[in-house]
Amino acid sequence: MSTKTIPIEPSSRGGRDMRNLMTKVPEVVAAFWIIKVLATTVGETFADFLAEKFGLGLTELTLIMGAGLIVALAIQFRANKYVPWMYWLCVVLISIVGTLITDKLVDDLGVSLWACTIGFGLAMLATFAVWYSSEKTLSIHSIDTTKREAFYWLAILFTFALGTAAGDLLAEQLNIGYFNSVLMFSAMIALVAIAWKYLNFNEIAAFWMVYILTRPLGASTGDFLSQAKVDGGLGLGTTATSLIFLAAIVGLVFYLTTIQRGKAALEPSLAT
Repeated sequence: MSTKTIPIEPSSRGGRDMRNLMTKVPEVVAAFWIIKVLATTVGETFADFLAEKFGLGLTELTLIMGAGLIVALAIQFRANKYVPWMYWLCVVLISIVGTLITDKLVDDLGVSLWACTIGFGLAMLATFAVWYSSEKTLSIHSIDTTKREAFYWLAILFTFALGTAAGDLLAEQLNIGYFNSVLMFSAMIALVAIAWKYLNFNEIAAFWMVYILTRPLGASTGDFLSQAKVDGGLGLGTTATSLIFLAAIVGLVFYLTTIQRGKAALEPSLAT
């Protein structure tokens, strides 16, 4: 989107019922969106990889990965600043859990993809509505209190679950196909970016629209790469696809961590 950041609004609640925090999320630059798409792709393929390789059912997988997510979020909430590996571990795990929740509803409980898409969409909009009503902002660069961070991660969970349902609905039930879904979601993201850059479209709204759309983009990409050729994919399998994308995420997070440490080392010298 841009290297610009949104000014951080001061917390409207102060210390009344939560501790003040430094902003807990990264700058919205190219690396942010690259890792986000990689993480959403892993969310689609890694759950399938675990199910295939270890013979675990959706209930067991959801409980195991859900427990891992709770631990990761507990570590994230205790931090007082943005730490790349903590933040992106939460994103990867929440991507996997969001996928598993949708798969559990559809495959085991018989809930339709239409119902899941509408239901998660309404849940996401309700989260945004309550968040805005309480905090008067949806800017991710104002994530400086525990309450705002809780709203942020809840909204992200619903975006991942929604994206899984919407991606599967379009690619499979409506027979658009995985590759065509990739093209369609890429085009939608491009339109939002153009509207933001050239038509003065609201920056915060543009961010969340792209964030939502990158989920089904990643899901469709993961399915296109991993599914068998007879099903419209490239046949790489869930193992190879998951390992490739996980390795890319680890590499980029290591790079961001190195950059952050370099900036931190320069701060004392710049202050003198």
